Amino acid sequence: MKILIKQAVIIDPSSPFNGGLADIFIEHGVIRQIAPSISTEADQIIDQPGLHVSPGWVDPFAHFADPGYEFKETLETGAAAAASGGFTDVFVIPNTNPVLHNKAAVEYIVQKSTALPVRVHPTGAITRNTEGKELAEMYDMKSSGAIAFSDGTHAVQSAGLLVKALQYIKAFDGIIIQLPDDKSINPHGLMHEGIISTQLGLPGLPAMAEELIVARDIKLTRYADSRLHFTGISSPKSIEYIRRGKESGASISCSVTPHHLFFCDEDLQGYDTNLKVNPPLRDQAARTALREAVRNGWVDCIASHHLPHEYDSKVMEFEYAKPGMIGLETAFGAISTAMPDMTPAQWVQLLAINPRKLFGLPSASIAEGEAACITLFEPTKKWTVLEKDIRSKSKNTPFTGKELTGKPLGIIRGNHIVLN
Repeated sequence: MKILIKQAVIIDPSSPFNGGLADIFIEHGVIRQIAPSISTEADQIIDQPGLHVSPGWVDPFAHFADPGYEFKETLETGAAAAASGGFTDVFVIPNTNPVLHNKAAVEYIVQKSTALPVRVHPTGAITRNTEGKELAEMYDMKSSGAIAFSDGTHAVQSAGLLVKALQYIKAFDGIIIQLPDDKSINPHGLMHEGIISTQLGLPGLPAMAEELIVARDIKLTRYADSRLHFTGISSPKSIEYIRRGKESGASISCSVTPHHLFFCDEDLQGYDTNLKVNPPLRDQAARTALREAVRNGWVDCIASHHLPHEYDSKVMEFEYAKPGMIGLETAFGAISTAMPDMTPAQWVQLLAINPRKLFGLPSASIAEGEAACITLFEPTKKWTVLEKDIRSKSKNTPFTGKELTGKPLGIIRGNHIVLN
């Protein structure tokens, strides 16, 4: 397969062509030539005005629901959604049935995803069945291909258990991903605790539930001299704790979701269950602070928190609807629309460069002789999210009908090419 990309702006700090406009010729999954103009014959020519290319984007937190919940998503539909969203690599969380908590479960994901256009990396559970009671077989899972360890949507509540896990993964330089949420702080909360929750008559979940776990886990990580990544950070106070923790030498990092940068609790006034997420959408002031944290480089990467749900889990009373929304296909459009002052180079840093460094993935440089692992996107293209275009098996997104600026055009990974 020969692919010729015409007149693309290359965004890759490790490439000698960074910031330049060039043609890229790919043959048998390898970048053979980059030059101002290439006229070689190709099986596929990609020629689009405003085209930008970067190393493949990475999503460190998504749910493909396979095995066990294939009615929500499968590895195939999840990979199609990821490719459409510009992602070449996705970490899938272990909240499946059975849970990804042993060698066999990790090997199932690794083997089943070999033919997919997107590289699917299994995240092994920290505890058996993600119940937070006893440690899972982390060393075996790492040997079988687990990229990191997390209980996914269930935060580890026990400090003693988490510190043991942090000490255990040091032996093989592992990393833990924690979605911070203290379940003992109003476990029945449905949205951010504030003026809007009072007006809507919905029980609130205070930001303190997140902040307590963040503060605790920074101390535990420092004590264990290990590595931990916080995902889904939504509170300005959490960002402050993480900044101070980094300054004190703790090996911690964090990611935010596109929907926390785009929406706030005021958007819940229509009781749209697609906006019911965990952590909940915070108030306007918190959203502004999160955006500022992204601008200042205090946030390390973006995580989609793609959580597919079938119709019957979302179309019901707000109280009973399952939390979560799909996010892979709208991630780039959401962040670039929410923060139009950010440059494509800054987004590429957050989506491609930083997560590769953090989680030890091979770099994906756009240089001659390198294996092709490329995201194609158009940062100023306006597009409307339509349900018929959604590749995910589930359609639970609040972005349907919204116009976004910044569109992923597809990916090239090895011999795989997916274009929107």
